[in-house]
Amino acid sequence: MATLNRLVAATDLSAPARHAVDRAASVALATGAALHLLHVATPAPIERLRRLAGQIPPDLEKLMRDEPGGALNGLAHAVQQRHGLTAQVHLASGPLLQQLREHADTVDADLVVLGARGASFMRHMLLGSTADRMVSKATRPMLVVKQAPHERYRTVLIPVDFSANSLRSIRLAQAVAPGARLILLHAFEVPFEGMMEYAGVQTDQIQHYRTNARREAQQSMEELRVQAGLPLESTPTLILHGDPSLLLVQQEQELDCDLIVMGKQGDNAVEDMLLGSVTRYALAQSQCDVLVSV
Repeated sequence: MATLNRLVAATDLSAPARHAVDRAASVALATGAALHLLHVATPAPIERLRRLAGQIPPDLEKLMRDEPGGALNGLAHAVQQRHGLTAQVHLASGPLLQQLREHADTVDADLVVLGARGASFMRHMLLGSTADRMVSKATRPMLVVKQAPHERYRTVLIPVDFSANSLRSIRLAQAVAPGARLILLHAFEVPFEGMMEYAGVQTDQIQHYRTNARREAQQSMEELRVQAGLPLESTPTLILHGDPSLLLVQQEQELDCDLIVMGKQGDNAVEDMLLGSVTRYALAQSQCDVLVSV
């Protein structure tokens, strides 16, 4: 099983972004990992104000530059008061993604925790190219927090494709959410199914292909469950026919999951394209937190 030793929680110091810090603290307490709080300041607002005002009084500029450090220390104090956990604080300046990656590398983080919403960059974390870059360039597991944490993770949905990434996702789920109920989901479609329907292939023949595909998936699911050491009686498995993105979000809501754990890519170019789109869809459309394994 994977272990967590160091967590980095990135925050823009807004009220919504504190959900990510609280969740990171909850995971740190559950796993015994050390917690690092990171705020990446950008000079852009001060530079814009300077362009508008022409000149900023030195005292005011110093106050604006010092404020993030004080707020970050205040957040660490709140974590101590609320969770009884001492967090190390780090203030950086520069491009967000670059600073986040560099700091995660410096402390050798096992998990990076981000808020889905915030006052500035976090607000856009799940939208457009920023999310794509975060997922495609992530070299460490990334937890995107969408909900205020009221308790530890209880029900975790893990979409699997039976590649090596599937086992990694299971191990990561066990590490981040110890004691949670794990549900394995595999969504399948017959290759060229839509084309066959358009070409007039008989419905019963297509159904025969679906039956074979389901049987193959059931065998692979059982092999994965055994390989992961998951008990049969307490590990629900779902094998459903249809669009993977839509089924993932549908099952997340029907099963009242509070975490989705999934890989960012598959074992070949086709799977890379498919799972990349499913991951992005989950980040944008799911209600619960999303943990992306690498």
